[in-house]
Amino acid sequence: MSLYQLSKLLFQLNRDEELKRKFRSAPLDAIAPFGLGEDERRAVLEPDIGLLYVLGVNGQILMHFAAFSGIEWSDYLQRMRDGVKRHGPVRAGIGGVPPLCSPAAPPSSGSPGPSPTCWPQPSWPGPSATSRASA
Repeated sequence: MSLYQLSKLLFQLNRDEELKRKFRSAPLDAIAPFGLGEDERRAVLEPDIGLLYVLGVNGQILMHFAAFSGIEWSDYLQRMRDGVKRHGPVRAGIGGVPPLCSPAAPPSSGSPGPSPTCWPQPSWPGPSATSRASA
């Protein structure tokens, strides 16, 4: 698998009118020069937005490909969430898992009611409040 080649294909497909026409008329020919693996080819041709997301395609590139593929915004977001559920966490790239919470999670011990189960969010890498105050 080459995340670079997969991302390059989708990036160019988002911008290159000739590649768009070729993809619509002969998709296998259009993607052949990018040397994609079987999972990548299948994900592009279906299109399987969830798998593309899990494979590490950047969300900005992916949202344009989804629109090109006729996928509505709310469906695009749901397909990413479903992809994580179906294929596991994002495998590569700089895209993190979006905050996915399940309101149906069972209550944790000592809590008054159900609490959502969410993916952990990254901490802010910037200066701490203490270092800002002393500046």
